[in-house]
Amino acid sequence: MFKLFTWWNGVTPGGWFDIKRRSTHVGTDEYGNKYYEDRKKSVEGRHRRYVIYEGLAEPSKVPADWHGWLHYTFDEPPTEAPLNRRAWETDHKPNMTGTLFAYRPKGAISEGGDRRKADGDYEAWTPDA
Repeated sequence: MFKLFTWWNGVTPGGWFDIKRRSTHVGTDEYGNKYYEDRKKSVEGRHRRYVIYEGLAEPSKVPADWHGWLHYTFDEPPTEAPLNRRAWETDHKPNMTGTLFAYRPKGAISEGGDRRKADGDYEAWTPDA
């Protein structure tokens, strides 16, 4: 079977050539994702914005400030106008669903399936005969 030659992060050499030819590198986040913006405006009149993921292409690895820039919520990228972080905000965590680090509450089948009896437990409905 033919396998397409790829460079860094699954981007082909032709893809990198096209990125370098028509886009400018805007910045890199703390996860190593690289953000680009096209030099020319699209049909809608806006510059296309996109991300090249570091490693696995997982959209939940895009921090909130870069997500806002990608979706045109913010005009300035976080490299020029970073979001103010509050003391109560925690660091971003990627989606862990399907991994060993996923949250599993008490009573989940993977945790044994046993849980305490609750006041509002479900009672099955049985029709009157």
